[in-house]
Amino acid sequence: MAKEFHTEAIQHPIFKLIGEASDELGVGAYVIGGFVRDYFLKRNTPKDIDIVAIGSGIELAKKVASKLKGKPEISVFKNFGTAMIKHKDLELEFVGARKESYNRDSRKPIVEDGTLEDDQNRRDFTINAMALALNNASFGELLDPFDGLADLDRQIISTPLEPGITYSDDPLRMMRAIRFATQLHFTIELKSLQAITENKDRIKIVSKERIVDELHKILMSPKPSVGFNLLHQTGLLPLILPELTALQGIEEIEGQRHKDNFWHTLEVVDNISETTDNLWLRWAALLHDIGKAPTKKFHKKIGWTFHAHEFVGAKMVYKLFKRLRMPLNEKMKFVQKMVLMSSRPIILSEDHVTDSAVRRLVFDAGDFVEDLMTLCEADITTKNPRKQKKYKNNFKIVRQKIVEVEERDHIRNFQPPVSGEEIMKTFNLKPSKEIGIIKDAIKEAILEGEIPNEHEAAYHFMLKKGKKMNLKVHSE
Repeated sequence: MAKEFHTEAIQHPIFKLIGEASDELGVGAYVIGGFVRDYFLKRNTPKDIDIVAIGSGIELAKKVASKLKGKPEISVFKNFGTAMIKHKDLELEFVGARKESYNRDSRKPIVEDGTLEDDQNRRDFTINAMALALNNASFGELLDPFDGLADLDRQIISTPLEPGITYSDDPLRMMRAIRFATQLHFTIELKSLQAITENKDRIKIVSKERIVDELHKILMSPKPSVGFNLLHQTGLLPLILPELTALQGIEEIEGQRHKDNFWHTLEVVDNISETTDNLWLRWAALLHDIGKAPTKKFHKKIGWTFHAHEFVGAKMVYKLFKRLRMPLNEKMKFVQKMVLMSSRPIILSEDHVTDSAVRRLVFDAGDFVEDLMTLCEADITTKNPRKQKKYKNNFKIVRQKIVEVEERDHIRNFQPPVSGEEIMKTFNLKPSKEIGIIKDAIKEAILEGEIPNEHEAAYHFMLKKGKKMNLKVHSE
């Protein structure tokens, strides 16, 4: 087989410099992995670049750093035999070629020094095992022992070694296979797909943080349903997100059916992915219906119901985030809020849209009202063109109402026009429940449109309310 050279792939001056450093040390050096793959895919090549040295990766990194202007930052990780150089907009990771073996109960390998062939054997997929030589004598030579280039052309995800071994050794690779298939629109080779199914239970030894990182990447792909379908098909999904798979299936009683909420959810996620890159809004789309499985009931008179599924779903979000060791912070609260309010604009769009209902929606959603509307618009999955047009038009009306109400009433991030201190001073009160009652009454009057969101109107309303409560105005 004739040697192929791709010097155009490594035109950046850094590669020549690494080649010079490796020649001076008498070691082989290769750029490998994602940089090479993405070059052949004509994607934006990543700024984090993996360099394999046939020898000490740390020594090569130190040699390269000494040749670079401006004394770049170098981080050495002796335990892992790696070193990282940050130079301008690049992150270069250097590692010595290695051979790996695994214990059954861990995905942490036993590492030995190895050859380039050993290092390519340990790679997850053929498309990530391609290497380009950096030494002067062979600069740009492609080393592709597993025909990764052909797999790129065929748009196939396959493993260098027998897939059962690859996935059993490091079960995170099952998630990575599905993630790459989703991101690149590739197909997972049939033997590989079967091996993932056979090894699915091994995912339990992978840390939740690593699993979530792959879920994030699947969710941020152009069409996330591809990945979630593969997770479902291989049996990984019920082990990771059982709340989702619980939604699958259609029940029929006395001729009445409900839609399959699992496949509906995947449609919603794809829809929202066309309009937003907000990861947490995509999570909200994925979880917006999880409360439907535990709340599903059949009533003879009205059919299938999912009463309070939004409330139940919002509580489930917390448990799910905690189980997956995701952040229990403002991001989680945002997802909870979206799930809790996910039906509000839909109900509005089906009824006559009143100003007071819109004011309450804006009051409750605050700064996230646009995100909520985006979620609800993505929730339109009907295949009936007439219904789809009607729902979309109704949401346009709701959006317009939001703008009008906001301009007039300034409800978003509502601050009471009359403060608690002013109420206390007016009626000569000490901190008490009466203050809260009056503040709530003012808020309700504004939301219902009884008074404008202005101090003077609110002050007069406060005096009337105080009189009804037998409170006397304090005169100084």
